[in-house]
Order: sequence, then C-alpha cells, then structure tokens
Amino acid sequence: MVSAIAPTPAQEAALRDGIVVVGAGQAGGRAVEALRGSGFAGALTLVGKEPYLPYERPSLSKEMLLNTDSETVAWVHSPGYFDQQGIKFHAGCSAVRIDRDARHVVLSDGQKIAYGTLLLTTGRRVRRLAVPGADLPGCLYLRDLNDSRALRARLRPGLHVLVLGAGFIGLEVAAAAIKRGCAVTVLEAADAPIARAASPAVGIALRKLHEEHGVQFHFNVRPKQLRKRGEAIIVSASTGENFEADLVVIGIGAEPNSELAAEAGLAVDGGILTDAFGCTNDPFIFAAGDVARQYSPLFHRHLVLESWQNAQNAAIAVARNLARAGAMTPHVEVPWFWSDQYGKNLQIYGLVHSEGEEVVRRHPNASDLYFQIYQGRLVFAAGFGAARELRPARDLIASGTEVSAAELADAGLPIGDILRRLKARKVA
Repeated sequence: MVSAIAPTPAQEAALRDGIVVVGAGQAGGRAVEALRGSGFAGALTLVGKEPYLPYERPSLSKEMLLNTDSETVAWVHSPGYFDQQGIKFHAGCSAVRIDRDARHVVLSDGQKIAYGTLLLTTGRRVRRLAVPGADLPGCLYLRDLNDSRALRARLRPGLHVLVLGAGFIGLEVAAAAIKRGCAVTVLEAADAPIARAASPAVGIALRKLHEEHGVQFHFNVRPKQLRKRGEAIIVSASTGENFEADLVVIGIGAEPNSELAAEAGLAVDGGILTDAFGCTNDPFIFAAGDVARQYSPLFHRHLVLESWQNAQNAAIAVARNLARAGAMTPHVEVPWFWSDQYGKNLQIYGLVHSEGEEVVRRHPNASDLYFQIYQGRLVFAAGFGAARELRPARDLIASGTEVSAAELADAGLPIGDILRRLKARKVA
C-alpha cells in the first residue's frame, strides 16, 4: 500500500486557508497561473497596485516606444482569465500591512485578506535622481506602462534627448529615440555601458554599436543639477560641463519594493532575503522576482536578478512547490539577460566577475562571442544574434566544469563540442 505524501506546513496552510499573492506584475501573474496549472484548488487572491491586468515589462522600452500606430503590451492573461480560474483579483489596490500573527494582509482600501501562505512579488520601482531640478517637467522615468506611454508620446524627429544612465533601460531608450529621429546623448557615471551586467568587451561593443547610429556618450559623469532655460533643460555635470536637451530620460537603476516586508519583520537586505525555495524567515511567507534576494545554489550566495527570466521562472518555481505536497525543489537556473537594440539581439548568460579573465571568440563571418573565466570555470557568456551558440555556453556555466581560455577562443571549435568533451572527461 502506497502512503500519501505528507504536505509541508506551508503547503497544508495554503490548501486550508488559501494563498495571497501581493504584486500583479509578470511574477505575480505567472505565479497564480502556475498554481492553478499545478492543481492548486484552494482560495487564490492576487493584489496589484496598478489598475491593469498583469503584463510583461520588456516591451515597454522596446516595441512600445518604436510602434507609433498601436500599443504592443505583452499582457500575461486575457481579461476573462481570473474569473475562469476562480482567482480573486484586486487591481489598483496596494497591500499596506502584513499581520503575521493573524495571517492576513491589509489593503489600501481597508480590506483584510486572510492567507495560509503569502507570496510577495512586489517588484522594484525606479531609483529617483536626488539632485536639484530632477522633478522638472520634461524629466521622465521608464518603469511601468504609464511611463512608457508618456515617453512614447514625447518622442519625435529632431528632439534632443539626454539619457542619464547607460544600463539596459538607458540604452534601449537611446536606441528607440534614434529610431524615432531624435538626437541622443548619454551620460553615465561608470566608465562603460551596462558595467554591472556585462564584461568590458561587451560594453565596448555596445558603445560602438550606439555610436555608429549617432549616440554621443560621456562616461564618468554625474548630473549635479537640472534647470530650465526657456523650453530646454540644462543638466550641470560633475565635470563642470553643461548639457542641453529637450527631454531628459532618467535610468539610474531600481529599488526593491520591500518596505511592506521589512515593516512585517521579514529579513531584508537589498531585497527580501529568501532561501533557494523562495521562503523568507517566516515559513508561511515567500518572495520571488525582482524584489527577492534569493539564495543561489549555483553561485553559493544570495542574488538579486532583475530579469524577465527570473521574474517568471522563480515565481513559477515557488508556485509549483506550494501547489504540490511533499519536499520542495530549489530554484536553480543560470541567469539570463537579453536586450534588443537597433535590430540586434544581445543575450547574456551568467554573471560578470570583477576578477574574471576575459576571452573573446572572434568570428570572421559572424558575431563575436564574449566570455569570462573565473578560477578555471566559465561564469559569463554573451553575444549578439548568437542564441544557438550561447545555449551550450549556458550549460557549460551550469556544469561548473573547468574550461580553458584557448578552447573558448577557438572559433573552429563549437561550444557544444567543448561541453560534450568536458562532460565525458568528467565522467571518466
């Protein structure tokens, strides 16, 4: 006779008293979908601050800004989905307090929603520029659907756009503005584009790509003050230079929406701290997506991963664990980031390391590939339009197998062959 698998306390509480998901972005939307798809039949509630159905964010800085005829919003679900699945959706409503003892969430409209298990997918918000004049009309940010609509409406041929920040958002905005006929200048505090997410060689390639399309860069520059001069905005920089623009787009990073968790006594450090299963220091509260700083068994440390992949897959992993009785499965995945600029698709696997050895695989008739090795192992791989070659590189990162710089640099040796040979050597 086969005995039934005993549920964990969190799984048991979820089935008995329901699950509440706070945060209705991509992570929250995919979490409730995965819960129902995995057979969870208990009460299920989704709470979202924005007055919209869950949507994905990547298109906001790409297709949305380029397509002037119609909006290209990537909605996670159709309008009737929540009713069909028996999910209570509170749109345009924030969670303002968690009562961990009573196990309920207090909403901004005064409602109290009981939970057996709580999942926080509250995401991040833009980091505001803290200098005089940063709130002037004509200074825009890009994080949500309303931001994208506002920026899309402002872009027009002949406009001079000043972008503060050369991260993914800043570069994608710059590319879209160029495509819309604008002149673009980018100011960046670091000495290269996307310095936190990519190796120096990738930064150089991105800079070259943008400069070929007319973007002007100024690195190691910080804005000190913004002021109006007629219809123009003047940005005074740390170098003593002044930059004039018709429109300023600020993209200097994002901050976790973790105040709700912190006020409830959950551990927070640059994000809500969780184990590899997404569980916080409260066994009945989980977190996933951009707001979480989750422990990675692959990298042996806590990580914040602001990416489409992590928002979706980490939330799905937590949802499946809560929906299925028995031992939970840790979320283990090689980080993946991507960006579309000027019709070129950049893909990045792994994490750049400050002490990593750079290796570039030069292709005479194709795009170059960029790698980093640390302590003999591949930790980072990137390329433009090279998805097929990068997939085995992803697996090579996951394997933790030692690899040489000479092998990675050899354009005549397919990455898949390196992976297969190293796996065979490891087995032997």
